[in-house]
Amino acid sequence: MNFADLLGNDPGWLTTVKAFLVFALCVLLTLLAIWSERRIVARMQMRLGPNRVGPFGLVQGLADGVKLALKEDLIPKAADKIVFIIAPIISVSTCFLSFAVIPMTGKVSLFGHKTAMQLTDMPVGVLFILAAASVGVYGIVLAGWSSGSTYPLLGGLRSSAQVISYEVAMGLSLVAVFIRSGSMSTSEIVAQQHSLWYAVALFPSFVIYLISMVGETNRAPFDLAEAEGELVGGFHTEYSSLKFALFFLAEYVNIIGVSALATTLFLGGYHALPGLTFTENWLGGWFTMIWFMAKVIAFFFIFVWLRGTLPRLRYDQFMKFGWKVLIPASLFWIMVASSFRLMSQRGASKSVVIAAAIGVVIILLAAITLFDRSKEKSEEREALGDVAPPSFPVPQIPSQRAEQLHG
Repeated sequence: MNFADLLGNDPGWLTTVKAFLVFALCVLLTLLAIWSERRIVARMQMRLGPNRVGPFGLVQGLADGVKLALKEDLIPKAADKIVFIIAPIISVSTCFLSFAVIPMTGKVSLFGHKTAMQLTDMPVGVLFILAAASVGVYGIVLAGWSSGSTYPLLGGLRSSAQVISYEVAMGLSLVAVFIRSGSMSTSEIVAQQHSLWYAVALFPSFVIYLISMVGETNRAPFDLAEAEGELVGGFHTEYSSLKFALFFLAEYVNIIGVSALATTLFLGGYHALPGLTFTENWLGGWFTMIWFMAKVIAFFFIFVWLRGTLPRLRYDQFMKFGWKVLIPASLFWIMVASSFRLMSQRGASKSVVIAAAIGVVIILLAAITLFDRSKEKSEEREALGDVAPPSFPVPQIPSQRAEQLHG
């Protein structure tokens, strides 16, 4: 199926209707995501969660949104008012852009027209999504700077460093997908996974992307841009009312966006599970959207699971993990994946490719073992006190000063 030709025949009014449907779906999913996250975390902590507003508390998210919209809107005296107002608008508008190129269904019939639930298809669709995510961080950075307060400024600076670090790792994790599929079009990548999902064929890329998307969205345990313990609330400390609600909406739409991208690039998009492809023609093709949404919900559950189980990282540990683990691992895997691709294009037998893959795994295991042993030795030396003094001046702790005074 050529999605470019299929979507190119859509009249303007149909594209507008699809854009409105995608927007409404994202807002509805946000309300359900807020409710489900609070309920799931409550169960993990042996609580009930929201259960008063509506059946099972389903309308709690809508009630919170109405409450925020009706609260008094405060702007700090030292704030740059124009930038202070524009910042949340940037965050919430850019997070919807990625859905323009994500195929949510196969071929369907809408108002008598053959189309697909995708607004447009472009040869560099994935790069368009990454560019939109990069612009979205300006909302957080400008919100922290324009507040005229120290803690929001620190939160904005943290977020900029964090997003840059983990967007590099995320972008590198997708290079193997481009090499394997030979395209950057989202619809073409989905079509290439009809027989084998890239989550299996490119498992290291899948794992790196999973970790990077949590850091990209500022979610626990990587929510260091809004760490309550040391930053009070981070970049949105000074925000209230509807502008705070926009940041809240942007966070959850970003979660849905990166989950939809993971579904598209690694889990076959709207395609059914292996062995259940016959369901793709049910309901005139609309059943494929159920498969798509089921995969997105599964990724969202991973976000909630991480928040309910893992503590927040220290900032230096977080940055070290991004630059010294994820990015080198991504570069190494790109080299391996491109080598395998070249071998298969030159007619290498499957046995040769499998043998090469086994060799790579053995080398990785040996490197991990050596790293663990060197780490254990350094810890033993540190425990015995056999550690070289630092080359920079270190202030004495109070107990050492007291010993020198009494000695």
